[in-house]
Amino acid sequence: MTTSKNLPRILVTGGSGFIGSRLAQLAFAQGHALTVVTAVNNDIERERCEELTRAGIRVIEVALDDPAGLAQALAGHDVVVHLAAAQHEAERPESYFHEINVEGTRRLMQLAASAGIRRFVHGSTIGVYGSAAQAILDEDSPLAPMNAYGRSKAAAEAVVRDAKTTMEFCIVRISETYGPGDMRLLKLFRGVRTGRFATIGSGENEHQLIYVDDLVRGLLAACVVPAASGATIVLAGAERVTTNAMVAAIADALGSKRRIWHAPLWPFVIAAHVCAATFSPLGLKPPLHPRRLDFFRKSFRFSTSAAERLLGTRPDVSFAEGASLTALWYRSRGMLS
Repeated sequence: MTTSKNLPRILVTGGSGFIGSRLAQLAFAQGHALTVVTAVNNDIERERCEELTRAGIRVIEVALDDPAGLAQALAGHDVVVHLAAAQHEAERPESYFHEINVEGTRRLMQLAASAGIRRFVHGSTIGVYGSAAQAILDEDSPLAPMNAYGRSKAAAEAVVRDAKTTMEFCIVRISETYGPGDMRLLKLFRGVRTGRFATIGSGENEHQLIYVDDLVRGLLAACVVPAASGATIVLAGAERVTTNAMVAAIADALGSKRRIWHAPLWPFVIAAHVCAATFSPLGLKPPLHPRRLDFFRKSFRFSTSAAERLLGTRPDVSFAEGASLTALWYRSRGMLS
């Protein structure tokens, strides 16, 4: 792969993750010189790193609490896309999320500024908005995070925004993301295929998912577009889809005619809080915790006008098309059997 001297040299943190690995692949395909720095916590992440290495992408295994390793990796780059974060570790205390997501971001920004990085693109989350919203949310809507992860990401945004540096920044709040390579929705696809999936609650809550390649196009635009400097931008899909419509689209993509069952929400809410209160203080991952139920009970409606105006991007892939592409990827790897 021949890289272009006119494109910024990008360093991606969290490149062993679903979004980070896809960002690295598409940026490299466009001609960017780039480096992936990441921790590797499981076999899936190891496989993603090996795939990037085979493609010719430089991958460095380094954690956010290793300043010497990060400083060495940052040298020679123009832009940082910061996606590494603590997210799903429900058994961990709030201090753990703060140390990685807030203090880790602070250290990385300081190192990036010292390395002469021109722009810092910070990957945040729609989780900073908190509970279900009745109105359409945009970049100026109030924040009300409801869990340790959301609170730490909101605090990390403040770190980025308030940093005393001449380095440009752009904060990107990422909506639910899916597509080929996503392991989070694999259980849902399997459950719909086998008929073992039950929708908890009415299934009428709304999602505004974004296909991973649409998201990556927005992130890459945030690296280079002048208007993105100093901005906070929501990246979400173009359509709002209920949980019931999601399940129906996945069933169509899989050719499944099995009945989808519904279960009442309240027993699962009680069980989730009991599990969290019992397992988390012991440092054990709870089999069910309240954040897992957000998929069935939270609704989000976003304006995408800022992304279109500032980045010049808009999502192209409908959920029906994205579900079909994702199902093909799962099938090609024998994951649906």
